[in-house]
Amino acid sequence: MHDIAKPKFGVPGARVSNSQLGETNVWLSALGLTTGIIMVISLMLLILIQGLVVFWPREVLQFTTTANGKAEVIAGEVRKTQERRDPTKPGEIVQEYLFFTGNKDAYGNGFRYLDVNSISNQTKPSGIYMAERLEYGDSIFFPVSLKLVDGRVISATDPTFQTEFKRVVKEVNNRRGEIKKVEKGKIGKINNKLSSLALDEKVLTQGNDSNKQQKLAEITEKRAALQADYEVLAKEAQALRARQHENTLVYKLADNTERTQHIGEIVHYYMPNDLSFLGKVSHFIQGLWNFIVDEPREANTEGGIFPAIFGTFVMTILMSVLVTPLGVIAAIYLREYAKQGLLVQSVRISVNNLAGVPSIVFGVFGLGFFVYFVGASVDQLFFSSALPTPTFGTGGVLWASFTLALLTLPVVIVATEEALVAVPRGVREAGLACGASKWQMIQRVVLPSALPGILTGVILAMARGAGEVAPLMLVGVVKLAPSLPLDLTAPFIHAERKFMHLGFHIYDLGFQSPDSEAAKPMVFATTMLLILLVVIMNVAAIRIRNNLRKKYAASTF
Repeated sequence: MHDIAKPKFGVPGARVSNSQLGETNVWLSALGLTTGIIMVISLMLLILIQGLVVFWPREVLQFTTTANGKAEVIAGEVRKTQERRDPTKPGEIVQEYLFFTGNKDAYGNGFRYLDVNSISNQTKPSGIYMAERLEYGDSIFFPVSLKLVDGRVISATDPTFQTEFKRVVKEVNNRRGEIKKVEKGKIGKINNKLSSLALDEKVLTQGNDSNKQQKLAEITEKRAALQADYEVLAKEAQALRARQHENTLVYKLADNTERTQHIGEIVHYYMPNDLSFLGKVSHFIQGLWNFIVDEPREANTEGGIFPAIFGTFVMTILMSVLVTPLGVIAAIYLREYAKQGLLVQSVRISVNNLAGVPSIVFGVFGLGFFVYFVGASVDQLFFSSALPTPTFGTGGVLWASFTLALLTLPVVIVATEEALVAVPRGVREAGLACGASKWQMIQRVVLPSALPGILTGVILAMARGAGEVAPLMLVGVVKLAPSLPLDLTAPFIHAERKFMHLGFHIYDLGFQSPDSEAAKPMVFATTMLLILLVVIMNVAAIRIRNNLRKKYAASTF
């Protein structure tokens, strides 16, 4: 280390080293910051690229392989190229492809590893189709013919094949929407009304109402009417489902094996090797949109993630609404009213330590206190007629939000206290000098000035709460929720319902999926959307904070 002739403690001519100037620490700090930024950017880029590439159509290759003297023709996508050691030839490295073959119903698996040395021929066939299906994942095939309900058989070489195939696929998709409206909408409402009647009947049977028999007769009459409506709708849904199997596609695999597929099982299709650039862009946008707005299928490895996005959003907003007043009230008392001493200091230390408690501990507490104690008490008081089936005495979005509000409470308390301290003393004294009481001064002067700082704590709490998974597994999140916490059915807000969450969805896809290779792209895509959702909510909160900061310029926090 070289000494530099710089004034030391104001003494001209005295030498001071770089370490005394702190330049080493500055460089180390800059190095640490740069390393952190590079790591964050690298992680974001990895998630972004791997998440978006899922929706970009890859080209389909057809390989002729030879293994043990047996030739095989397969078609699919090369998902990954890697090297491995050959156990039969020590020291030799073999290159292999992770090859997506689709057609799980035909091959038993959608992926296989392919030794590059076993490939004797490679082509990029034109006219090959990739179809997303309701079951067994994607299918890769060459169409042979289309058997329509009117008896026509249209060959794949017929000029009208494309038009007819597109028409019948659109038709079955529209019909699938109709089935959903009937089964989930109309029949769902009837089932809710039948459940409500069953509860009313149970209450009447156990009670001593003077008009008991008359009311029971009315319930029986209503139930009969609803049951009649149910039968009509069930037959309508059954007829619609039967029509989904009217048209059939005959196709062959790359090895010329011929198979058939009901058109009603196909969600959409495209020809990956024949798409133009604009066609690929259109397919990419459509795929991304469907992923956002559709419901999951096939053990969450197919379809979209809308229920998980919606559940995460609702839970995070509800958690923020719960934690903000609690945290602000606690901070105001600790900073403005409590006598500063050993007890308050102990409380502050406890609050700070609470932030370091593992989140699963909060989950266990939430399960025991909110679900089993508070929820069971609510059921006893207000939903006793539904017992032993619990209403609030089981996990739900409300208890999940309460648990995460408790988990993020220290963040809001600490941030609010710092914001309150940052309000200038002169502003406080000016308020008191104008004749305001202490509470009026806090309410009208201190809190508005501290709002930007309080919102900073809320933003941090939202970011942490949205990404938590462990406690949610105990207090309400599920793999697949049939209904959303908010819908158009009265009372519109269903706080007792279980819900889906993006963080749990990632865990489920990554560690619980029966086909980990098929689920891997979905993990990246879901992670990308989770980060995007957190960023959007934080940007909205930051904009509110900045507006408040301009409005109350006296704040220095």
